[in-house]
Amino acid sequence: MSEEIQAIDARGKLCPEPVVLTRKAMDTFPGEALLILVDSPVAKENVSRLAKKQGYKVTINDEDGDYLITIKR
Repeated sequence: MSEEIQAIDARGKLCPEPVVLTRKAMDTFPGEALLILVDSPVAKENVSRLAKKQGYKVTINDEDGDYLITIKR
C-alpha cells in the first residue's frame, strides 16, 4: 500500500461520471485512501453513498462551493 493518496478531480462532470471515476479508483487502488473533488451536491451525495456502501469512512469538506471528499477504510 502506498502512502500517497490518490486524487480524482471530477469537477464539472455530471453524475454518474464522478461515481464511475470513484468506482474505478476503488478497483485500481483497493483499500487505499482516495480524495475526490466534486462541485455539485448531487455528485457529493452519490459518491458518498457509494463509498459508504463499499465500507469506506467518508469525510466531506466544503471548499468555496467545491466538495472535497476523503474516503478511507
